[in-house]
Amino acid sequence: MSSDEDFSLVTDKNEDTIEGIQALIKEYEKKYSVILEEQEDLKVSIKERQEMTQKFKERTEKVMEGLKKDQISFKEQMAAEKAKLDALKQEDCELMEELQRLQAELEKEDSQNAQLKERAHVFSKMPEKNFVFSGKTGKADDAEEFEMKPHIRYPMEEGTALITFEEEDVAANILEKRKHKVDLGAECHITVEAQPVHLMMPSLVEIDTDICPHRVLVSNLPKMDTEMLLNKLEIHFSKSKHGGGEVDSCHFLSDSGTVVITFVNNNIAEDLALTEHHKVDFNKNKHIVRVTPFVNGKITNLETRTSMCPRTVLLTGIPDVMDRETMQDMLEIHFQKNGNGGGEIEAFLYNPVGQQTLALFGSAAPEPGEEEEE
Repeated sequence: MSSDEDFSLVTDKNEDTIEGIQALIKEYEKKYSVILEEQEDLKVSIKERQEMTQKFKERTEKVMEGLKKDQISFKEQMAAEKAKLDALKQEDCELMEELQRLQAELEKEDSQNAQLKERAHVFSKMPEKNFVFSGKTGKADDAEEFEMKPHIRYPMEEGTALITFEEEDVAANILEKRKHKVDLGAECHITVEAQPVHLMMPSLVEIDTDICPHRVLVSNLPKMDTEMLLNKLEIHFSKSKHGGGEVDSCHFLSDSGTVVITFVNNNIAEDLALTEHHKVDFNKNKHIVRVTPFVNGKITNLETRTSMCPRTVLLTGIPDVMDRETMQDMLEIHFQKNGNGGGEIEAFLYNPVGQQTLALFGSAAPEPGEEEEE
């Protein structure tokens, strides 16, 4: 029977009697006990729910902490991968630049190789020339170095003179004394100053060569009048049946005995050089000439150095007091005398006041009689 039914039964009893009151108290005690049990059950349930909630909270915190760590790790991994990607992109750019540089160098090498092959082809077709060796043989260590003698134009100021002595010591003595009193006769004299001559000399010359598209070099020519030779060559190579074309000019090189023919069009010279040997009619006599490419030269690198002439002295401060020949004779006489510190003179060039002269130097010494007036 439930408590409600018990309660209803109790209420049916007389509450005014002792038995009724006691019965009612017992019923309430039972009901109270049930409530206490239910309260304990509720406390246990609440405690279990709280413990479960705490466990879920702790688990949630652990999951959130793990998630945060995973997020941080993921971000770090993404940053590392991005850095790797950037490094790969940078490396790719560097490799592309390196590839382009290597391709440019390869193209340059190919161009140089083509030029060298072309030069080798040209050199193999250079005009033949016989040489007679008349020197002495010796060891390789005793071989003389190649020496190139310059031909220099030296501008002279007015009222100056250039003296080249045979001995370097004489020039050094003249420079050391510096001021020189030159006697002109009749108790007249002038004072001139000796200065060193400095020239700009080439120390390194690099020349780049290429084949001229308009010119050819004709060699193996017969000995005959130069003008007639040029006319015959121009007539022959101006005809298209001989592979020629319109001739612009025809020039004879006396040092090598060859002829340079210049054509108006570009392709004529190359075709003639490929054929190489040509039969030309010289006064009804057929003669085989050799046609080779004409090589142009261009200075690509020129380095110079300042060099002092060891035997040449510049005299300055020469006044215009007498004619040119007399003044030059007076100066030569003075500087030839040992008593004046002079010596034997190899060359002398005087430029009087009012004139501008170019002295021509060969091997750093003025050549006598070689002068150009401006």
